[in-house]
Amino acid sequence: MIKGVIFDMDGVVVDSHPSHMRVWRKFLLSKGRSVTDAELEFIRDGRKKAEILRYFFGDLTDDQVQAYGDEKDRLFQEEVQNLQMIAGVQQLLDELHSTGIPIALASSGSSRRVHNILDSLRLRDYFATVVTGDDVAIGKPHPAIFRKAAAQLQIQSFESLVFEDSVSGVQAARAAGMKCLGIADHHRAKALREAGAERVFLNFLNASLGQIQKSLLEIQ
Repeated sequence: MIKGVIFDMDGVVVDSHPSHMRVWRKFLLSKGRSVTDAELEFIRDGRKKAEILRYFFGDLTDDQVQAYGDEKDRLFQEEVQNLQMIAGVQQLLDELHSTGIPIALASSGSSRRVHNILDSLRLRDYFATVVTGDDVAIGKPHPAIFRKAAAQLQIQSFESLVFEDSVSGVQAARAAGMKCLGIADHHRAKALREAGAERVFLNFLNASLGQIQKSLLEIQ
């Protein structure tokens, strides 16, 4: 029985990946680092900002990571007003809220960016708890962020359902012992299923609470 639902943010609650890609490309170019579209795909894999920065720049000091991260976040701030929610997600959040099922957000993003987006889209009140990349030492695919979210919801891992859009996020949820449903287009759906997602939805328009529960029963 599902007693709590945990959402990733980027690509699951908020259609933010196009903005992220633009901002990261702009930031990297400002540092003399040109990147291909294939290299930018690493950014979509749910990693912590420090890991992304070291992936592109090598062995940065903690101070450099902080400075670069702050600079990138300032650039992203220009994009926040243009962000849209993933289709159907607010309806599902409303449905979960009305049934009393507690909801958590578990995002690898920085606390400042995550809360800024939630406040901008007026979504903060849906979530009983919010766990960000700043709250865990190791990012996805390590399960720490999902275990922390479940603990703060006061539920067991096996009672939790995660929505994810990245391979590392699905792997993290499965490593935590949680059920996981993917959100992705058909180009990325196969990779999520191979990572352990039990089902993959294009968005939440055809993912009501009843449909989700039916899908999970079919899996068992």
